[in-house]
Amino acid sequence: MKTILDKQQLHLTILRLAQQLLENSVDLNDIVFIGIQPRGVQVGAKLMDCITQLSPGTKPQYGILDITFYRDDVRDELHVANTTDIPFSIEGKKVILIDDVLYTGRTIRAALDAIQDFGRPQKIELCVLVDRRFNRELPIQPDYCGKAIDSMISQKVKVEWDKEAVVLY
Repeated sequence: MKTILDKQQLHLTILRLAQQLLENSVDLNDIVFIGIQPRGVQVGAKLMDCITQLSPGTKPQYGILDITFYRDDVRDELHVANTTDIPFSIEGKKVILIDDVLYTGRTIRAALDAIQDFGRPQKIELCVLVDRRFNRELPIQPDYCGKAIDSMISQKVKVEWDKEAVVLY
């Protein structure tokens, strides 16, 4: 077990990501943020808190997306759906998908398929807390990345919110 981001580093990384998102956003009214169920939702909520603090008076549009039935890599178990809550239109908007760890790219591919059911966005960008480079199965790269790491296929990266740390097992 190795700690990749401790509590302070995790908070600074999320703050830096929020600042980057604001720097690249001319008008928050044209942008929607969507956390991918289940683990991208926690990252998304933390980012929304930071964005609200950094840009007082603004209320970013934030939704959550369940991709359970769009996945192609989980076949041996019963699929239990999570919640999708996107209470706004994404038509013609810039959508920023948020997830915790980018690994093979299959979660993001499923999210791209799922988001099309809600309309046609003008653009989709990807924000991840941790990018596990060199393990991709699909040509997907993050637009915003908190920490890029090199890891072996046998290792696991977990964001442990109760300990407020990112750990490599």
